Amino acid sequence: MATLTDTLIRSARPATKPHKLPRESGLFVLVTPTGGKLWRFGYRFGGKERLLSFGSYPAVTLRQARERREQARRLIADGIDPSAQRKSDKARRTLDSANTFGTIAEAWLQLQRGSLAPITFDKARWMLELVYPHLGHMALVEIQPPDVLRALRPLESAGKLETMHRVKARISQVFRYAVGIGAATSDPCRDLRGALKAKPSTRHFSALTDPVAVGALMRAIDGYSGTFTVRGALRLAPLLFVRPGELRTAQWPQFDIDGPAPSWRYHVSKTRADHIVPLCTQAVAILRELRTLTGGGIHGKPDAPRYVFPGARSRLRPMCENAVNAALRGLGYTGEQMTGHGFRATARTLLSELGWKPDAIERQLAHKASGPLGAAYDRAQYLQERRQMMQAWADYLDGLKRGTVVQGAFGRAA
Repeated sequence: MATLTDTLIRSARPATKPHKLPRESGLFVLVTPTGGKLWRFGYRFGGKERLLSFGSYPAVTLRQARERREQARRLIADGIDPSAQRKSDKARRTLDSANTFGTIAEAWLQLQRGSLAPITFDKARWMLELVYPHLGHMALVEIQPPDVLRALRPLESAGKLETMHRVKARISQVFRYAVGIGAATSDPCRDLRGALKAKPSTRHFSALTDPVAVGALMRAIDGYSGTFTVRGALRLAPLLFVRPGELRTAQWPQFDIDGPAPSWRYHVSKTRADHIVPLCTQAVAILRELRTLTGGGIHGKPDAPRYVFPGARSRLRPMCENAVNAALRGLGYTGEQMTGHGFRATARTLLSELGWKPDAIERQLAHKASGPLGAAYDRAQYLQERRQMMQAWADYLDGLKRGTVVQGAFGRAA
């Protein structure tokens, strides 16, 4: 059996036609007329002669060529054609390079578009975009736990631990989706337990629950001198105590403020249920003021959304997410004292103390009813009581604002 040596290969000279150096267990060197020396491996598979290329000498050394030959021979022994395996590996590498984290993350986002509330969808995109500079260009199959860790470290260093863990959860969702469609084999986030600082303990939204303090807040709100729309939102927030996102994205077609039973009807994305907010006379008065400014829609765009609280830069978008909180900060209330979401806790606490039925309060807060018939039962059983409760609540807040009421049992105990 012939033996290939470096001396033999280096001394080989080109001829007018390509010629081969002696074979060594199927491995040989093809010398081209231009002086190139190419590694080839000849073998039989399925009764046919096959040829496999291993690169050129000396870029691929004799030792490396022999290792590649042995790898090919092991595949043949296992009943696998090395040429077919190489084509499959190349196709897989091409697919892997196309399946970057950014590409798959965008596909996952589009899949969620119909099931996530718009504000939740936008937050999910924002969170993923935070790590795109680190992971977006990387093939999913290349991403290991340390890569994810490096992408999250800047958030950890900035002390944004809650955001960091939420981003990690979104990354994990993308990888679980990728595993499901065959674009990845595992989720690297699973192996990061203990590698990041723990998320802070759960903090509830700050809220005032002392009647005297609530009265002072209502007087401060009356004195707010910001923009007309933000002032309207700030005045309505304690009266309606809906989720801040629901308030700022409210649209005029959802409101009936001229009928015998004024109300606001909208779909709650969080619970995927329709909700009715009975409107007290105070809320109706505020909405009528707002309607003179924002109720007319956009000239020339009849299909455009008619937001009750349009954005300062574009009426095609609602006012900014932090508008009410910023107004509260402007009134001197810190985030530790009161938030836009905190009006819900204020109402829930004081309405309970004032004797209103817990079920009526929970339904007014648009908390999901229990049981398959819960929602239908609630609409039939509690709407009239909730209408009375909302008017009594607004009157109570007026009393606190004037300082003439501190506490009082105007509700009906369960």
